[in-house]
Amino acid sequence: MRVFAWEYVTAGGWRECDGTQSLIAEGTAMLGALMRDLAQIPGVETVVARDPDVALGGPPATMAAVDVGNLWDSWRRICHEVDIVWPIAPETDGILERAAVLVAESGRAALASAAGALATARSKRATARCLAQHGVPAVQCEPLDGPLPHSTHGWVVKPDDGAGSTDTYFAADRDAVADWRRRLAGRGFVVQPFVPGQPLSLSMLAQDGKAWLLACNTQRMRRANGSFAYCGGMVGGAEKLRPPLETVAAGVAAALPGLWGYVGVDLIDGAAGPTVLEVNPRLTTSYVGLAESLGVNPAALVLALRQTKLPDLIRALAPRPVEIEVPATP
Repeated sequence: MRVFAWEYVTAGGWRECDGTQSLIAEGTAMLGALMRDLAQIPGVETVVARDPDVALGGPPATMAAVDVGNLWDSWRRICHEVDIVWPIAPETDGILERAAVLVAESGRAALASAAGALATARSKRATARCLAQHGVPAVQCEPLDGPLPHSTHGWVVKPDDGAGSTDTYFAADRDAVADWRRRLAGRGFVVQPFVPGQPLSLSMLAQDGKAWLLACNTQRMRRANGSFAYCGGMVGGAEKLRPPLETVAAGVAAALPGLWGYVGVDLIDGAAGPTVLEVNPRLTTSYVGLAESLGVNPAALVLALRQTKLPDLIRALAPRPVEIEVPATP
């Protein structure tokens, strides 16, 4: 069985969505972890798109050359040469959705969520609205040019469909928000109240509205010169919060029943408890340390979902803390 591990950065794709060096580092690390995990599964051959501009070392995979001037046609060709495609693309500009459509048009199986779930998760506004409607605590999210949500700690301005912490800014007061409104007018940005607390993430599997929370993770965020940057974290570092986070994971899966496979959820553990910031229907940086934390191959679990109902896979886990480091953009 040939699996195309399609990380967008490996074919120069991040250049199409103005990717930063930190995002390239995160994408390359995720791809390396996925290749490692897939290589340990009997009968699986991994295929990776090769971009000469991105150093991948000596990965345990077949390297498929691409034309960096004609990326989508190159990816389409690779899809036709494999059995299964695992897309790991950013939500920005609908890129992840476009990748899922390409896989479907190629007649290959995709290890990805359904189109409706991808469309909702792409938008931070739509995600917050959907979760709130289903009783899942989520940080309020409004258009930057609309009514300003109540906050006593300032606001966060970010792209509605952004990936990671790219173009994410802190506004301490209403004057700062007004300035961002002038600078970012018409560019699809949103504003959220800044919620003080510990940044967290969930690594979970989803299928048919059900969830299996694999690991509860802490995140390290840097705030400097009004911008945010993700600097790594601790996979399995928030296991003491597992009971309330299992409730959140179940709520997210029920609210977005089209989620399938590996899903990451970003949250803030503040005064009101864990509150969701966004849902990422793809591999996230926490995947880098997930196999080491769990002592279980997460890629094998995702492949098993193709033939097995999620409740039949669930078993007790004992995640241990595993540190991951990601260089922040200067």
